[in-house]
Amino acid sequence: MPAARSSQLRCRTAALAVLLSGLAGSTALTGLPAAHAAPSTGAVIAEVYGGGGNAGATLTSDFVELANAGSDAYNLAGYSVQYLSGAPSASSRWSVTALAGAIAPGSRYLVAEAAGTGGVTPLPTPDASGSIAMSATTGTVALVNGTTPLTCLTAAACATEPRVVDVIGYGTAVVHEGSGPAVGASNTISVARDASLTDTDDNASDFTSGVPSPVNASGQGTGGSQDPPPTPEPSEPGPVRIHDIQGHTRVSPFNGQTVTRVPGIVTGVRATGSRGYWIQDREVDTDPRTSEAIFVYTGSATPTVAIGDKVLVTGRVTEYYPGGATQSVTEITNAAATVLSAGNALPVPVTLKATTIPTAYAPSAAGSSTEGLPLSPTTCALDFYEAHEGERAQFADARVTGPTTKYREVWVTVKPAENPTRRGGTFYGSYSQPNTGRLKVMSIDPATAIPSADVGDTLAGTTMGPIDYDGFGGYSLQATRLGTLVDNPLKRETTRKQTADELAIATFNVENLDPADPAEKFTRLANGIVTHLSSPDIVALEEIQDNNGATDSGTVAANQTVEKFVAAIHAAGGPRYSWRSVDPTNNTDGGEPGGNIRQVFLFNSQRVQFTDRAGGDATTAVRALQSSTGLRLSASPGRINPTSEAWSASRKPLAGEFRFRDKPVFVIANHFNSKGGDQPLHSRNQPPLRSSETQRMHQAVEVNTFVKSLLAIDADAKVVVLGDLNDYEFSGTMSALTSDGVLKNLITTLPASERYTYVFEGNSQALDHILLSPALSRFNYDVVHINAEFSDQSSDHDPQIVRVNGTDSW
Repeated sequence: MPAARSSQLRCRTAALAVLLSGLAGSTALTGLPAAHAAPSTGAVIAEVYGGGGNAGATLTSDFVELANAGSDAYNLAGYSVQYLSGAPSASSRWSVTALAGAIAPGSRYLVAEAAGTGGVTPLPTPDASGSIAMSATTGTVALVNGTTPLTCLTAAACATEPRVVDVIGYGTAVVHEGSGPAVGASNTISVARDASLTDTDDNASDFTSGVPSPVNASGQGTGGSQDPPPTPEPSEPGPVRIHDIQGHTRVSPFNGQTVTRVPGIVTGVRATGSRGYWIQDREVDTDPRTSEAIFVYTGSATPTVAIGDKVLVTGRVTEYYPGGATQSVTEITNAAATVLSAGNALPVPVTLKATTIPTAYAPSAAGSSTEGLPLSPTTCALDFYEAHEGERAQFADARVTGPTTKYREVWVTVKPAENPTRRGGTFYGSYSQPNTGRLKVMSIDPATAIPSADVGDTLAGTTMGPIDYDGFGGYSLQATRLGTLVDNPLKRETTRKQTADELAIATFNVENLDPADPAEKFTRLANGIVTHLSSPDIVALEEIQDNNGATDSGTVAANQTVEKFVAAIHAAGGPRYSWRSVDPTNNTDGGEPGGNIRQVFLFNSQRVQFTDRAGGDATTAVRALQSSTGLRLSASPGRINPTSEAWSASRKPLAGEFRFRDKPVFVIANHFNSKGGDQPLHSRNQPPLRSSETQRMHQAVEVNTFVKSLLAIDADAKVVVLGDLNDYEFSGTMSALTSDGVLKNLITTLPASERYTYVFEGNSQALDHILLSPALSRFNYDVVHINAEFSDQSSDHDPQIVRVNGTDSW
């Protein structure tokens, strides 16, 4: 499961596409052509909300808010707002709400849509009304010159429709502008443009998620008048301080309101990505739950203030949600600042260390939102960080627990004794303790980039900067001062060679390998197999792509990919492996669209034989059969129950029958459903919902049932189940897979500090596994750490290997 993130960007659908690589989904989300990318200078769709009246909603109705970004009144006579479902079929139709009147320059126009049975707050008086029941999470809204329903059902078709004035797709909508739809909409969250109505014709970057804030043509919102912020007074602070704005819960009591002349000292400036600056008040209150700092968002404008400036800020308080289930960041937007003086002393930073960060991670809300809960910063780590949101913080001599990413982020721990791994990371051993000492670090000093660091290295000395929050990792430190990297150095492991009497079987996720990948990747992966795994007899590969990779041309064969890899292995000094696989049906197995990833068996025919049995294909289920010579497979290679809903848009297990020393061995290669779509550990809902686990549980049951069918015919059958199972050794998935003792998970035989194959957000965790049937009781098992802990990787997973004794007594 790749983990691509960039905390610097406010809208990151490109990064999200990488994060979701390996997930279900075969529809290509095509953006509008570049010819339609000129920013609008007239009417635009400013905000869309489809959760009105739904469970948990405050507002009773859905709405679409329009705005006039031009200098002249925009006449809406004969116009309409139209809505299309997020995943339209050939029979889908656009719903229409007719408009009337005009939008004054710089003003808003509110279109009320269907009301639900929930919510308590009605919309401000709408300027137009319809009855469209919009989805809370995914859909497309268009502003149309005309009232005849549109007929386009794809982004490309709608791009050529001359009546379309503006389009916004949200959630997973097929029809959208630019690189992708806007993300984060829910029953309680809308998607909206910034106060400047930034319009680059890219929904993913132009719209962000937040608390719904409908405003009508009269300037009235749900809290009354929404006049523009007044010009700040030159020198006197206003009545509201930062701790008043932050309050003692996650959501500001001033959310949606204008605050004037808020005093503070500038402590950090971010001039790229999500631009803005942090201010902190040196006059603190006595409530430890209220932060004394806040982020001032400047949108596309580069901040003109400098660290040490004493300022008064006037603007609107908003809660920015960087993802669908994330917590929010309290910000001041649409802001104006007066600089009173420069070079002021900065507030004393809060120290982050083992004695200041609580042991418990999150408050419990029985799976619901924690937003209304009073903060308890001495009890829960998430509450501690929220109570210091935006404040200057510092730590010293922190160990690196997650290597530097391509987005120049690095994870450290400020709790050196918290679940350390043998090689310097932090071990993730249970859902209840996600390791509270983990912290992501980025640099906002353009002169100081995050260095390339591996797990076990140290950021020595003091690292300092404001505490921030984003959707890819949660709370982080935006460093204005960065410690010095001290190299550990960490070495890549090499496992021993199997003896003549041992059958060596390995699993290795090679991360979307296709023929167009650089030769260096093939060379490094091959070196991993030959040098570090010592050329196993059988290797189960995951994420082998078809012959043209992510190009969605209908190609499903992967012979060119595998042969190129086999040649690289031989060139590196390894055996000339033979191989077996089953091509999937096009775009049915998830992963990168067009890539058709699958599992592949490599085997050294000088050491082991493959028993070929005809009949295995993409949709035919392999079965266990009793024959005159004993247990055999109906097809080899074959796929386990491939038409089951358990494998919908996911990789199907590959079963193969091998012989070693003239004894049958049954190997099942797996790549279970990705964790994409799960709520993050730092979700505002606690405990977070792990929705993807449901499908993995069904997949585990399918494999467990198949293994039982083998053992029912031969109780001493030698079965190896292995692969990227995308779940932890303590998960329900693994309990279902090992049910009734038919399989033993080998990673549980290792000390806790060695149970990991993957590093994500500073947690060393086990996603890849090898399991054995009871007859294989004599084994030697090893996770070979060559990738996950290093900033320089050939794959994001570590391989692992088992050597089972193959003498006549087995």
